[in-house]
Amino acid sequence: MSLVVVGSVAFDSIQTPDGFIEDALGGSAVHFSLAAAFFGPVQLVGVVGEDFPEDRHQILRQRGICTRGLEVIPDGSTFRWSGKYFDDMDRRETVSIDLNVFENFKPSVPDSYRDASLLYLGNGTPVTQASVLEQMTASPFTVVDTMDFWINSTRDDLEQLITGVDALVLNDEEALLLSGEKNLVVAGRKIREKGPTYVIVKKGQHGATIFHEGGEIALPALPLADVTDPTGAGDSFAGGMMGSLLRSAKTDLDSLKVAVAWGTVTASFCCGGFGVEGLLSVDESALQKRFDLYRKMLDLGPVEVLLSAP
Repeated sequence: MSLVVVGSVAFDSIQTPDGFIEDALGGSAVHFSLAAAFFGPVQLVGVVGEDFPEDRHQILRQRGICTRGLEVIPDGSTFRWSGKYFDDMDRRETVSIDLNVFENFKPSVPDSYRDASLLYLGNGTPVTQASVLEQMTASPFTVVDTMDFWINSTRDDLEQLITGVDALVLNDEEALLLSGEKNLVVAGRKIREKGPTYVIVKKGQHGATIFHEGGEIALPALPLADVTDPTGAGDSFAGGMMGSLLRSAKTDLDSLKVAVAWGTVTASFCCGGFGVEGLLSVDESALQKRFDLYRKMLDLGPVEVLLSAP
């Protein structure tokens, strides 16, 4: 199997109660790729300006990420985002955003990527996301991410897109907005009726829920005593999730449940450093060790208290 990601590559400037970092490597495709690369090779499609230094390219390549699809625009400037987190780390304020070359990004999928079996369409306009699907020669298991801006401004395009994808990933507020509901369970079920086989709702420190044909599966987050910077945690979650699907070569519900668990664990490391530092500072053994702890946390063991025979 092979995995393609399409999304943003950026310079992030981030302020939190613990500190500040300027022009850090960031973007949805970067966080996703670094997380997924623990499990296997990743093929990236994105765009940067001429100001994107060679050492940043090397960071990606050294992790087994193919950058053949990373377009460099001569005389262009790379997408820049600046944000500020407040004391509870759940609230974030965008200080500035300069789309630069990303504003007119028209993804061109290299021929060698087009038969991929897994495809992640990172945050972007639904029309752009659909254009990527049209370039694929195979029928990949496709996961789409979105956000409130696209729900509000391009709802019709988004709803048309998700009729033909396998899974939609969004956070709890976005799920309520897209569905028009006030209850998250009702919202997830309603969105699934629009077409996706799975709807995966991220709830931050409260975990994630998979909505599927037979009901719901809820997985908790990992309890974290220290959160340095949650920027990119959602994309790291998706990267760990799809990396797990890549490693298992399966996309059934049981495999997806395990994949969401891996996504949860991978995202926890993203929160442990500024920008991509958390993902770059961990190795496979540390990731596996934390996953094993997470499995034990979920395991009830033999259940002695039963009100009736199973």
